[in-house]
Amino acid sequence: MNVPERIDLDSRAHTLTLHWPDAPAQCLSDAALRRECPCAACRRIRLTAGFVQAAEDVKVVDIHSMAYGVQLIFSDGHGQGIFPWQFLEELGTTLE
Repeated sequence: MNVPERIDLDSRAHTLTLHWPDAPAQCLSDAALRRECPCAACRRIRLTAGFVQAAEDVKVVDIHSMAYGVQLIFSDGHGQGIFPWQFLEELGTTLE
């Protein structure tokens, strides 16, 4: 399992940057992360309505470390999603 060496949260730019070993840093917007939340409620929305809406100014306000990823808490109050490391690593390639 690939685990980032460091995670930087930039509240002004509304981005989360993952520093992977032996790879370039991966910068993801907070809004993109919110739209791609892997929790059951967001998955259900994507299956029925097509996409999760997220304001462009939504921010990640807290990060809780899990053994296999991170739980991201967003400024809109959403915080159920746990983002596994592999999901985050692959997410960067799908958002480019």
